[in-house]
Amino acid sequence: MGMRSGVIAQKLGMTRVFTEEGNHVPVTVLRLGNCQVIGHRTKDKNGYVALQLGAGERRAGNMSKADRGGFAKVKIEPKRKLAEFRVTEDALIPVGAEITADHFVVGQFVDVCGTSIGKGFAGGMKRWNFGGLRASHGVSISHRSIGSTGGRQDPGKTFKNKKMPGHLGTDRVTTLNLKVVQTDVARGLILVEGAVPGPKSGWILVRDAVKKSLPKEAPKPGKFKTTDQPKAEAKAEAKNEEAPKADDAAAKAAAAAEQAAKAADAAAKAAEQAAKAADQAAAASKKEGA
Repeated sequence: MGMRSGVIAQKLGMTRVFTEEGNHVPVTVLRLGNCQVIGHRTKDKNGYVALQLGAGERRAGNMSKADRGGFAKVKIEPKRKLAEFRVTEDALIPVGAEITADHFVVGQFVDVCGTSIGKGFAGGMKRWNFGGLRASHGVSISHRSIGSTGGRQDPGKTFKNKKMPGHLGTDRVTTLNLKVVQTDVARGLILVEGAVPGPKSGWILVRDAVKKSLPKEAPKPGKFKTTDQPKAEAKAEAKNEEAPKADDAAAKAAAAAEQAAKAADAAAKAAEQAAKAADQAAAASKKEGA
């Protein structure tokens, strides 16, 4: 089995988990917001193999007609966030399937990718960790300056990509080798050890670590549930609920039939007694006439 798909998760915040030894582990809570497969990228049509995933909810009125048509074609509700994950051909997941939290196993390492928090315009000391100028003697009103940025007459300019003040944050940041501490399939939660880039409610891409080996117990091609699975479970539950009802109805019908049989026996006995009484009355009248 080759490269598996990742998932689209939403960052909820940080908390801590206590181990059996009493040590606490800081974790980031990631939630899978109905992460579904909405398309395939194939070698013949696109030149590469990948899965297109979508997560979250989005109003159809706020989308273009082309996007609405794409979701209507695969019969999936519009998604807020879309992403592609390169996979091998043997790791494709059916379109419409929802990837669950147990796609990752406890103890494995993952790589997370998100957009860092925007800090606005920042100086050289905050942006690049410059030391600044002297804090006391010889400096006036420019203690946090970056100093000289160019050469002399030659080259007579400041080279491109020089570390200088500028916009900080809102960059694509990838953090490698975070350990999965816990998963909650019912609530769709993945708890990873350490910090994850981005603000709360930000979208995070989670995939198997590229620099660590995948555990043997990890599901392949992944852990997911199809759209037919909830319907089958609902039908099974309905059958289980209908079975006791049918048994109760049969028991009630049997009891009613037994009561009807008893009533028929009582009516037959009453008719027999009435016939005997009529015979006795007829015999008595004959004797009186004689």
